[in-house]
Amino acid sequence: MIELFLSAFVTLFVVIDPPGCAPIYASLTGEASKSERRAMAIRAVGIAAAILLVFALWGKQLLGVLGIELDSFRIAGGIMLFMIAMDMVFEKRTQRREDRAQKLTDEEPHVEDVSVFPMAMPMIAGPGSIATVMLLMSRAHDLTERMVVLGAVVLTLALMLGALLAAGPLMALLGRKIEAVITRLLGVLLAALAAQFVIDGLKASF
Repeated sequence: MIELFLSAFVTLFVVIDPPGCAPIYASLTGEASKSERRAMAIRAVGIAAAILLVFALWGKQLLGVLGIELDSFRIAGGIMLFMIAMDMVFEKRTQRREDRAQKLTDEEPHVEDVSVFPMAMPMIAGPGSIATVMLLMSRAHDLTERMVVLGAVVLTLALMLGALLAAGPLMALLGRKIEAVITRLLGVLLAALAAQFVIDGLKASF
């Protein structure tokens, strides 16, 4: 159980990337008051949690309705996660997030509620995290293992909330260079986990 929890937590933490979302959130809410930033952070994580919970509990049924085999989803999800990992290693993912944040800042100089878009979706509950949750739940064989995976989701989102609430001090503590190093290391780890998803899907298919 500990191995499952650690595997699920590490995968989710790398994909959702609380340290990477924190500076984006800080830039998007620079004009907001402390209470507004707190409210938006709580709302963003709450909405993302609801989205991930829906796909965690009923994602398999949705695939069945669409006629998609779970093993095919494992392969596709693994490839998607590998692409995310490559973006992290070469810092393309961070650049895209910053560009999106800058565009919103340029278009809306006033304080805007960013809790739903872009924070809840696609930054926290994006295609990568949704696919990851579904892949991890597909590995859970009983209720206990499913609860372990959901526990990893809750812990990751709790850390995300903490990162958003402490976005300013966190960025001052880490700095851009340390953040870049951490992102690259996590990207390499995610690439290995993604490869394992693809291998599992291929083994089950043949």
